[in-house]
Amino acid sequence: MWHSNEKRRHGVLFCGGMNARFAGFLAALAFTATPAFAQSSNPLLPRNLSPWGMFLNADILVKAVMIGLAFASLVTWTVWLAKTVELGSKKRLARRRLKMLESGGSLADAVRACEADRDAVAQLILSTAREAELSDGIVDDGFKERVALRLERLEAAMTRQISQGTGILATIGATAPFVGLFGTVWGIMNAFIGISESHTTNLAVVAPGIAEALLATAMGLVAAIPAVVIYNHLARVISGYRVLLSDASAQLLLMVSRGRASRSMALPHAAE
Repeated sequence: MWHSNEKRRHGVLFCGGMNARFAGFLAALAFTATPAFAQSSNPLLPRNLSPWGMFLNADILVKAVMIGLAFASLVTWTVWLAKTVELGSKKRLARRRLKMLESGGSLADAVRACEADRDAVAQLILSTAREAELSDGIVDDGFKERVALRLERLEAAMTRQISQGTGILATIGATAPFVGLFGTVWGIMNAFIGISESHTTNLAVVAPGIAEALLATAMGLVAAIPAVVIYNHLARVISGYRVLLSDASAQLLLMVSRGRASRSMALPHAAE
């Protein structure tokens, strides 16, 4: 009986020792794992890397570049909206005038239809009538050459007028990527200066600066790509508008060649 009690007592002591060793192992493991979980509070780790957070934390020069690119993007979409509305209304009116000229009426009828208007085709009609008035209604080769010269000058003037404001799109499309690249280079320079000053090669030191710098490049592309696409689109639309003006000029020359200009017409002066 005594030996049995002694064995039972040794077994209890052995189990208790094992439990104590296991508890010590878990405590040591938790202690060694604590720094890994505590890394989330490391001040060297990247800050808020959302676009707005990167903008707020960027260098003053990089901020200026980003603001300039955002303004350029706003200008691009403003020009697109304004020119789309303007070209749409002018093309509709030009088609209506061209349809009137193709109906076979006389130059006097065309003048009366647009006497109080100053749209492009109305300018062409009034300029032709003005030349007919100055030539005393004499329709010869010299008269037709003078009318053609007037129409050509007016077409060029109307095209320049409708093209105003589109040149800025070409400038933005050509320069915005390089402006963004300048902001990127400046931001990366500051990031490497930060590495030198902190005397560490920890990626957490350089990551925010590089991210802010790359945001400038992204904004440059966001400003440049729509500007190029919109400029090419508007150039095609303006070319189509000039074709309408050329068709109207051809119809006026046909009227002149038929000798339908009246010597007695009282005509207003056309703006040139």
